[in-house]
Amino acid sequence: MIHHIEIYVSNLSETRKFYDLLLSELGYRLYQDWEQGFSYKYGNYYIVFVQTEDEYLKNGYHRKNTGLNHLAFAVDNGQKVDKLRQKLINNGVNEQYVNSYPFAGGPNHYAFYFEDPDRIKVEIVAKEI
Repeated sequence: MIHHIEIYVSNLSETRKFYDLLLSELGYRLYQDWEQGFSYKYGNYYIVFVQTEDEYLKNGYHRKNTGLNHLAFAVDNGQKVDKLRQKLINNGVNEQYVNSYPFAGGPNHYAFYFEDPDRIKVEIVAKEI
């Protein structure tokens, strides 16, 4: 069982705006908050976001390099995916696979794909179609 995931980010303020909206919609609650980071918790699991130190910012992030490719969150059904998709689009997220929505992951995988401020791919997937 995963206990927590920690992600270093290039702009803590932008990341905070993005994940405050997303994670609160998914039932997470703010868990920790300090000058260089914050975390959200759901049950016993939490996600931590920390400001990258200046000397490492030049390295950047790309999901196709070795390391994290994407985060996937489950919701109950396709209607909830649709509702969250519209809310996030209205808040300016960068949607991926627009022409394949909602079946970009295959005919039995109802999901919405988009990017966070550091271009980490995020997926909202329906447990049931």
